[in-house]
Amino acid sequence: MVVLERLWALAASGELWFHTGMTLARVLAAFAVAMVAGGALGLWMGRSAAADRWLNPTLVVLLNLPALVVIVLCYIWIGLNETAAILSVALNKIPVVAVLLREAGRALSPDLDDMARVFGMRPLSRLRHVVLPQLAPAIAAAARSGIALIWKIVLVVEFLGRSNGVGFKLHMHFSNFDVARVLAWALAFVVVMLLIDLMILRPWQDSANRWRQDAA
Repeated sequence: MVVLERLWALAASGELWFHTGMTLARVLAAFAVAMVAGGALGLWMGRSAAADRWLNPTLVVLLNLPALVVIVLCYIWIGLNETAAILSVALNKIPVVAVLLREAGRALSPDLDDMARVFGMRPLSRLRHVVLPQLAPAIAAAARSGIALIWKIVLVVEFLGRSNGVGFKLHMHFSNFDVARVLAWALAFVVVMLLIDLMILRPWQDSANRWRQDAA
């Protein structure tokens, strides 16, 4: 009951919306960077054996590097700014996306690719109409799992080096041993992420996998 009272007070004051909005902005920025960079990297590795051999050791290192180490190094090398915050989060997610898209890239149908060449499809048109529809289930899966990972890392990033956001507020109330407000902020952000998953990511994933259900 005390937690709900604190949550209501934060919402009424506007503090909840501001700091949650800042955190969501970082989540979305890091998510976009990770999906684009990781997707391109994974597709390249899936389509090129040479690229896979060359980049796989780096990918393994990044997959096993603790998130905290990446965050601290980005803050040291780049500074305590938004660029470092977003980059550190994206770097923790890029290898996961790359692995998923690499496997999807390996499973692309060569027959469809040959047909696209025979009909003289341009590279962008081939990407849009031939490649992306085959990658859609993997992209949706990477997106859904990515949000779950990214928002947790964003909170750590804010906890360590930002002056706003849910992670910053958790740090402030942790310093004061204010358990009720810590739980209030945690509850608010969990609700937001659940809504994003239920209203956006899960329907997207279901839509991307619908062809499999139809085929069965």
